[in-house]
Amino acid sequence: MADAIKRVGLTAKHGLTAASDVLADLASWLTARHVEPIFDDHTAQLTQVPTVRRVSRDDLPRECDLLIVLGGDGTLIGMADRIAGAGTDIPILGVNYGSLGFLTEITLAELHEALEETLAGRASIDVRTMLATQTVRDDALFAQHIVLNDMVITKGALSRIIEISVTVDDAPVTSVRADGLIVASPTGSTAYNLAAGGPIVHPAVDAMVLTPIAPHTLSNRPIVIPGAERIEVTLLDDQDVMLTMDNQVGVPLRERDTVEVQQAATRIRLLRFPNKDFFSVLRTKLKWGER
Repeated sequence: MADAIKRVGLTAKHGLTAASDVLADLASWLTARHVEPIFDDHTAQLTQVPTVRRVSRDDLPRECDLLIVLGGDGTLIGMADRIAGAGTDIPILGVNYGSLGFLTEITLAELHEALEETLAGRASIDVRTMLATQTVRDDALFAQHIVLNDMVITKGALSRIIEISVTVDDAPVTSVRADGLIVASPTGSTAYNLAAGGPIVHPAVDAMVLTPIAPHTLSNRPIVIPGAERIEVTLLDDQDVMLTMDNQVGVPLRERDTVEVQQAATRIRLLRFPNKDFFSVLRTKLKWGER
């Protein structure tokens, strides 16, 4: 990190009152080092620090050089999507509350040391691929989003099995009859994709994953495809079906709607503590090696 960090954004999970004292401590710690702390409006309500500048959560990525996220992976993903929408590339330091996250891997005990390393320019950075999605209805663009983890097509509670056609770079792949379909980035491979039986993909691998959700045909299996490909997913059923991006935004789909997915030009930069790597997080999170 060649540029000096002068402004640090602080954001916490909505209603995380347990972070109140930590936020106040962070504001004082940063100010003492001539770094300006900036809260988003919701986070500012969790603590009693009257002099700190406050901005909206959507504007926060444009106002800081580093973003500290206190909460879980969902909170970090929500901010990553906002960073992409803001067109910035500020790094994110994820601080975990509760069980260890795949993305929020820094513990409270490690926070000050991790910040010292970051401000000194010695932090390691993981660059993560994002996915750009476009939903086309009647030959017109209906919705578009950039996501860190995945886009998911799922049937409604009362829907039957839905049918979805899949093409990759205009080449027909398959027609899936299932409860739904996941298109995941390598980062998202440890989210819903993993729960649905998809493979774990190292975040440095240039790939995307297609994973059917409870497929009617057992031969429909997850597929790992090159990251440079373009995926088109078309809904073939007139049923209650939802497209969800990063579990943050939902769009109802209609029959013949097509969702186009490809790697986004935007990348997200995650700060990594020196003693943490992808495999150590997997061992801890998935309890590998334990009896």
